[in-house]
Amino acid sequence: QAQLVESGGGSVQAGGSLRLSCAGSWNHYDRYSMAWFRQAPGNEREGVAAIDSDGTTTYADAVKGRFTVSQDNDKITLYLQMNSLKPEDTAMYYCAADWGGVGRPLVPSEYVYWGQGTQVTVSS
Repeated sequence: QAQLVESGGGSVQAGGSLRLSCAGSWNHYDRYSMAWFRQAPGNEREGVAAIDSDGTTTYADAVKGRFTVSQDNDKITLYLQMNSLKPEDTAMYYCAADWGGVGRPLVPSEYVYWGQGTQVTVSS
């Protein structure tokens, strides 16, 4: 049994910053991968940023240079620092996890466990 809980979402003006957190709750596994996804109404869920089990990070082109993903493995906590936010970043943001490595870090179907989502709204 595993559980993921996101927090830190909210409303911000364009150019502002938010920091999302995802707290994992499960027995400690030596190797696991975690990622952030987002979905706006009417759109497909898209990958934002990921950290694989080997520590490598992957970013979507749309957020490179603006978002930074990090994690605290001891706490099983994933973070997403979002700077220079744009209205097009508005979406429900989801945290996801799976054991071991993943073949496609920004593809939703690679992950088994998901959080409930936290809303991010960026106004112009």
